[in-house]
Amino acid sequence: MTTLKDTITASTAAIQSLQALEPQLDQAVKLIVDCLKNNHKVLACGNGGSAADAAHLVTEFVVRYIEDRRPYAAVALTESGSTLTAAGNDYGFDHTFARQVQALGQKGDVLIAFSTSGKSPNVLRALEQARTSNLSSIAFLGRDGGPAKGIATVDLIVPSQTTARIQEAHGVLIHVLCEMVERDLG
Repeated sequence: MTTLKDTITASTAAIQSLQALEPQLDQAVKLIVDCLKNNHKVLACGNGGSAADAAHLVTEFVVRYIEDRRPYAAVALTESGSTLTAAGNDYGFDHTFARQVQALGQKGDVLIAFSTSGKSPNVLRALEQARTSNLSSIAFLGRDGGPAKGIATVDLIVPSQTTARIQEAHGVLIHVLCEMVERDLG
């Protein structure tokens, strides 16, 4: 039986593991800052809780995180029910995000993909489409990164085996990323 103390201990361990990701996080920040400085956009995707993480990140960019500043161009590919269901119906669910990356992505843009397992076929296809379309990409992953590991320009892998702990750590990474991007963009 899990207790609050057990959960806090496991969550703390997952968050502390993020310290090893500092070089990758710095690289991710640079990709996003370069993208936004050059009037390009960030696209974000994921399924379930990871869809919520993608929307959360985009909200922080479009509205603001800490500072009142210009909005950053960012789109959550998870937010249009009609686009998702049409792509799923016409091409299959595996193509829901890749189709949007192909339609909206341009060289200089950045795709940020979330998958706690690294196994989501629609996220894998989105990362592959980003590569084909010459977009940089950042993958927020968990466990060992799964099949998604190595597809993105930058992998941010939380080495936990528990989805909830991975998502909690992704939340911390999202906030640190936003803070660093705001700092670097001034």
